[in-house]
Parts: sequence; structure tokens; C-alpha cells
Amino acid sequence: MSGNDRDTAIRKALQRHKVKAGGFVAGKYVDGELSPRILSAWSDGGHILGNHSYSHQYFGGKSPDELMADIMKCEPLLSGYPGFRKLFRFPYLAEGNTADGRDKMRMLLRQHEYANAHVTIDTSDWYIDNRLKARLKADPKAQIAPYRRFYLDHIWDRATFYDSLSRSLFGHSIDHTILLHHRLTTGLFLDDMLSMFRERGWRLIDATAAFASPVFAMEPSVLPAGQSLVWSLAKADGRFEKLLRYPGEDGDYEAEKMDAAGL
Repeated sequence: MSGNDRDTAIRKALQRHKVKAGGFVAGKYVDGELSPRILSAWSDGGHILGNHSYSHQYFGGKSPDELMADIMKCEPLLSGYPGFRKLFRFPYLAEGNTADGRDKMRMLLRQHEYANAHVTIDTSDWYIDNRLKARLKADPKAQIAPYRRFYLDHIWDRATFYDSLSRSLFGHSIDHTILLHHRLTTGLFLDDMLSMFRERGWRLIDATAAFASPVFAMEPSVLPAGQSLVWSLAKADGRFEKLLRYPGEDGDYEAEKMDAAGL
């Protein structure tokens, strides 16, 4: 599946399920000839285009001004599209390892009128994608069905974990955002994933509606800052230490399971 085919498949799945997503764009990946057509397709389809910085560097907290400059470097690549919103998604969901760095970055975002585009349901979809692509490179005729099953099980497991945590925190479920990358697994399995959520009683909402929820304005005072917003809120609460691992999600957590499944 080519990059263009993958993009088309992702947008078709969203259209089929009548849901508008948020695409968070790292400038270095779209600063090219084909990118305007793809970004236009997302914007014209009613989806949000948000800022993911230009260079997609890990933010440890030491250089808030440098990160803000990198965000502003990305903005001109997006600001001409109707779908652009001043929403910033931290690369790697890393919001700073020091209180000074975390707090200054939050201040800079407010000064530039950016909101934090939090993830509530974190995933390791990127790791499953890496394993699938490695298998297909070694054997182009390899069956993808076992990867589909693992992917859907993984997404469901993480979604129910973070939703259960949110219910413990707030006494009810919240509006969620789920972390998915623009990769082969999303192109292949997004339609199945959205169908799974519907069939299991979840209601799909547009990204705009999710980000408008008051929960997304919360700023947990935890270090390291970042991860899933639900993870950070649970960490700040103090009652859920036995349920929380750091990082919240990582390929290492899935490696043994995929090895055991022969994937």
C-alpha cells in the first residue's frame, strides 16, 4: 500500500463512519511537493489540522523557547488551510521532565494561543506497524489477518484501560481521543477498528467535540509531564500507582506478546 493509497484508505474509513478526526502534522514530513494535495484533502473533508512541531523532537524540558520556535516554524505550512486549528500535540507525548520546563512551555503555548491536543487513549500502534512491515519485507505474501487481530485486541485493551481509569477519576466516562499514527496499520485496519467500537457500544464523536471537553483544559502537576492525559491525571491523584507504568505505552510491552504469537 503506497502512502497515497494509505491516506485515501484512512479518509474513506473516517467518511464511512461519519467522523471527523484530527491530523497532527510534523512539518518536516509535509514540506514537499505532494503534501498540499493531501493536506487539502483532510481540510476539505472537515478534519482538523493541528501542529505537531516542525522537527518532531523529544521535549525534555530544557529548551521551551526552542520548541516554541519549532512550533511556529510548522505553523505557516498549515495556517492557510480552513481545517487548521491552534492545537499542539507534543511529539512522543513528552511535555517536560522538569517543573520549570513544563510550566514555561505551558505559558508559551498560552501566549501563542495554542491549546494542548491531549491524547486520552495512548497506544503502541506504531510498534505493531513496525512488526507488520518487517514481516511483509521478509515475506510479501505473509498473512496480515493475525496482525489485524492483534492490533484490534491491543486497541480495545488500551481503550478499556484508559476509559476505566477515567471512570474511577471522574465517576463517569469522558470524551476520548485515541493516538493513531498515519501508518500502514491505520490504512489497513481503521475501518475495522471504528466498527469494533460501534459494535461494542461506544459512540464516535468528532475531534472538535472531544477537544472542547473541559477535561482537555486540565494541567496535571506531575513529572515527567505528558503521556495520556488520563494517565497524568491518575498520577496526580495518587490513588492509582499500582495501575500506572512508565511510560504508559511502549513497544517493549507488546514485544513478548507478539513474539509468542509468531508476529
